[in-house]
Amino acid sequence: MAAPGEPAPAVTATVMTTNGGHRSALNFPDYRRSVALKYVKRGYTFLMSYVLTIALVPLAGMLLLELVNMHRTGELTRLLSVAKQTDLTFNLVTVIATIGALMGVVISYYILRTRPVYLVDFQVYRAPDSWMATYTRFMAGSRKCGRFTDEALDFQEKIMTRSGLGQETYLPPGLMHYASMANHHVNGSTGTPTSRAVQVVPPECTMENARKEFEMVVFPIIEELLQRTGVHPKQIGILVLNCSLFNPTPSLTAMIINKFKMRSSILSYNLAGMGCSASPISIDLAKQLLQLHPSSYALVVSTENITQNWYFGNDRDKLLPNCLFRVGGAAILLSNRRRDAWRSKYELMHTVRTHLGAKDEAYSCIFQMEDQERNIGVRLTKELFAVAGEALKINVTTLGPLVLPLSEQLLFFFNLVARKVFGYRGKPYIPDFKLAFDKVCIHTGGRAVIDEIERQLQLTNDMVEPSRAALYRYGNVSSASIWYVLAYLESFNGMRRGDRIWQMGFGSGFKCNSAVWRANRNFKCLHQAWEGFNLEEMRAHLASLPNHHNKKGS
Repeated sequence: MAAPGEPAPAVTATVMTTNGGHRSALNFPDYRRSVALKYVKRGYTFLMSYVLTIALVPLAGMLLLELVNMHRTGELTRLLSVAKQTDLTFNLVTVIATIGALMGVVISYYILRTRPVYLVDFQVYRAPDSWMATYTRFMAGSRKCGRFTDEALDFQEKIMTRSGLGQETYLPPGLMHYASMANHHVNGSTGTPTSRAVQVVPPECTMENARKEFEMVVFPIIEELLQRTGVHPKQIGILVLNCSLFNPTPSLTAMIINKFKMRSSILSYNLAGMGCSASPISIDLAKQLLQLHPSSYALVVSTENITQNWYFGNDRDKLLPNCLFRVGGAAILLSNRRRDAWRSKYELMHTVRTHLGAKDEAYSCIFQMEDQERNIGVRLTKELFAVAGEALKINVTTLGPLVLPLSEQLLFFFNLVARKVFGYRGKPYIPDFKLAFDKVCIHTGGRAVIDEIERQLQLTNDMVEPSRAALYRYGNVSSASIWYVLAYLESFNGMRRGDRIWQMGFGSGFKCNSAVWRANRNFKCLHQAWEGFNLEEMRAHLASLPNHHNKKGS
């Protein structure tokens, strides 16, 4: 780390390139070096949109106090007595105007105020043990499919052992390669193999098996969520689903509506191609819809489908997703009904979305395409870290005015005035975001990504460890990853009333999106997804990896 008063060093991350397998250091730009004023202005623009509503509250209080004071001194009584005997006086006109203004303020407040958005509860998916993809099982399947060269196999094995993923992540049956039927998972109640048709060699990446994967991941978590919250499927007024790479017809939302027999007037939205940052986008869309439809429930589903999106070629920049992406999904129930506040876990405070798609290097840094042999895969370019750093900078500087305490904002403001007005040449003051949030949920895009965000935002290890745990236990489960991190926090740390939680996702486009929640009550609940998790085993595994953040030079 840089000494106090010295400029922060550029952060680097080492990755494998496609040019002969040589290593090169890619810069993750340090957002602390400068702050773009236009993004700070954007944050304050968001904040100012609430000013009118906030200003009405003290105005109404002042008008009410004036009426109370006139009543206490007996002036109202005298005015009424005079009004019965004479024409209206100036003071009586003042009274009527004050009452009218007070009524106008109250009515305006109720018209302008936004409806609260509560997170009633959520559920994340835990696959059966038969889907488990240990390192050995993963590599055995890759070899048996006969599609990879020796160099590609060596590359996958090297990435797997250094990725930060553990031995208990999950892959769908369509990609699990079995040498014999003895390895099939047996249903305990019927004694018959489950998903027998797809557990074969070579893998069967068919539409049917992709649908089965979706049904086996999404249907159980929705059913469990609705049962636990006591909400009937026909009470759901809004359904928002995001899944980037699998979008059949009828849509995935139609599959859910058909399965749970939801009402015909439901507003359903199927978001495709939005990448790993899509869950905050879905939450933001549901929030806006809940402002328009009073007394409604919104169901948000975030998942990714692996079966039809495995890369069977040998380009290294397309093999990385094979090593990192795993099965997962999350279902979230939102409500704008004030009577749900007492039982809801959180209230949504802010959503901030950043999209760099106008820049060619950002647009193309994560790109689904064919290789020379017509194998479809998702390419990750060497510009990815630079683009992610820029997106993080914009999103953080926009979010700052909404969440930072006043003391940090004043320090930033005075530093800005000193540099812009008085020519002070010192470095910009970067606010401490640890003062704005109690807990952080970072998208589990990879070990290097989590490490560099920890360094960039100067977060503590305790704030980042839940994200490392989610990567270790479940891998990169795309947009659902931030919910696995939140489930970890609820299971092991618990929540206190007023805790502020920051969910942060990165994804193709390129996008960086944030959602900020506030805990409504004190609670601690163990999610099934985290039952039996060995935290010390994870810590020992990460400590043994090369270039782990704890081993980096200071």
